[in-house]
Amino acid sequence: MQVTVVGAGIGGLAVAVGLHRRGHQVTVLERSPDLTAVGAGISLFANGLAALRVLGLADEVRALAAPHDPTLRTGQRQPSGRWLVQVPPGSTQDLAVVHRQDLQRVLLAALPAGVVRTCVAVTGVEHARGVVTDDSGTRTSADLVIGADGLRSAVRGTFVRGASPRYAGYTAWRGVTDGPVDHLGTAGETWGRGERFGYVPLRDGRVYWFAVASLPAGSRFADEVAEVRRRFDHWHAPISALVAGTDPAAVLRHDIHDLDHRLPSYVQSRVALLGDAAHAMTPDVGQGGGQALEDAATLAVLCDGDLRAALAEYDRLRRPRTQSIARRARTVGRVAQVASGPAAVARDLLLRAVPDAASARAAAGMQRWEPPA
Repeated sequence: MQVTVVGAGIGGLAVAVGLHRRGHQVTVLERSPDLTAVGAGISLFANGLAALRVLGLADEVRALAAPHDPTLRTGQRQPSGRWLVQVPPGSTQDLAVVHRQDLQRVLLAALPAGVVRTCVAVTGVEHARGVVTDDSGTRTSADLVIGADGLRSAVRGTFVRGASPRYAGYTAWRGVTDGPVDHLGTAGETWGRGERFGYVPLRDGRVYWFAVASLPAGSRFADEVAEVRRRFDHWHAPISALVAGTDPAAVLRHDIHDLDHRLPSYVQSRVALLGDAAHAMTPDVGQGGGQALEDAATLAVLCDGDLRAALAEYDRLRRPRTQSIARRARTVGRVAQVASGPAAVARDLLLRAVPDAASARAAAGMQRWEPPA
């Protein structure tokens, strides 16, 4: 089967690997001029690793992450450092946090040279015929077209109207320390009033961190890192050390978005949507990458059979799960970002009242996944 994948992000590369390894002829079209991954760290829970196992890459990716440390204390805290929730150590055993560029390199290495074509912007898709037109006027025919072109998907725009990026009300800074920084045997998130800070150690001793603040869409600062330090330097250790240990030029800043409404279907004729193109979600439950990998593994496995039946089953399996997780992510983000004092106090009291084991069980459903039979 001939397959055209639009978009060379994590989901697009993953589905290309899965289909290639099952004997399909795959072409990946990427509008960017190079394949440098945009991002810092990416969290892969048990479900993401299970999807990578289907692709034959789980062990290689797992080796890129810090080994499980049963002494690491993680959960949610207050800016003072007081713990609100501590996650039981066993519940993080299957968590792998890797640098996004490292994950991309593994995926690219699993594809033959020439599969990925850069500087190709898709301008149109003929669904029934599986024909993709790019900005040079070139038409590429395939049995299956997969739109994996992200939040502002051109492919999605060809068969569903009105599904647009929606600003979540907060923005994020992301970074990875230049070298090892003492994380004091801790990780997780700290929730303030309209602000959050999170961090997790990487395998080589560096630390991936992110800072979140509720701001009007499009807000920018002359010195972004100075703004991060102004907001968070007085929070508990090691937060200020993490920011200070990061090259300011390497700190990323992105407003956070999801889709403004759920899609009625992820497929149409010979076209399927995958990852953020289908179900962009806020990063508040750490499942954006994992759900894209689940999409990729599911589609690759199903395409061993009849294509029409495969796409119908893909939509049946993936749409309810991903849309449910996207709703949950948005809810968690709203709770985490509450800005009023009384609301934040009530939130913190509620978190402290919930047993740690119960919090871990609540997340287990998202992190449990098996490929289709």
